[in-house]
Amino acid sequence: MLGAFGLGAVVQISLLVAGVVVCWVTVPRRVVGILAGFGAGAMIAAISFDLLAEAEDLEPWQLVAWMLVGVALFLAGDRIVERRFGDQGEGGAMGIVVGSVVDGVPESIILGIQLATGFPVSASFIGAILVSNVPQALAPSADLAAAGWGPRRLATLWSAVVLACGVAAALGWLAGDLSSGVTGSAMAAIAAGGLLAMLTDSLMPFAYEHGGELAGGATVLGFCLSLGGT
Repeated sequence: MLGAFGLGAVVQISLLVAGVVVCWVTVPRRVVGILAGFGAGAMIAAISFDLLAEAEDLEPWQLVAWMLVGVALFLAGDRIVERRFGDQGEGGAMGIVVGSVVDGVPESIILGIQLATGFPVSASFIGAILVSNVPQALAPSADLAAAGWGPRRLATLWSAVVLACGVAAALGWLAGDLSSGVTGSAMAAIAAGGLLAMLTDSLMPFAYEHGGELAGGATVLGFCLSLGGT
């Protein structure tokens, strides 16, 4: 179980690194937008060829139902953020953070279950997570830093996300160890639904707003490079 916790945290550690680096490295907003587009493309590839493949044993109606659960979780979290921070500036940035949680926790549960059941962990899946996490954390952190968030506050925010993912991986391992019938199918569908909602509502609009027309090309590049690892 400790190994699952460690893997779940390490896989998401790029969130923390990218989330605090903006305090010392000034990244042009256009570059942040282009990176966000690249990350969006990598996420689309992960959804299409990893998460949905993980959920392939679900009936079509089950897949739809669990994906809608992921959407509901994202929208609920996003609504809470809007009430606390508003829907612009900090609020828009925190919406992407909510998407990171809705995405990262199910992903980590899947990793834990795979470790417990002996199912091979996809290197391309882990690679897609690591790659997409960078712009997924860099994009909102740049706006949060501009709003006055310092290194300690940003580190606390992203450390909490990483810790939550580590705990989720440990719980996934425990569930898989206790029952051989447990799979990550539902969690994969939840992650896919929540991630698609976040892409549409937060990350891709952010990418276009900051990166302009180059964000579209970056999205295709991110998709193609992630596709090459599947």
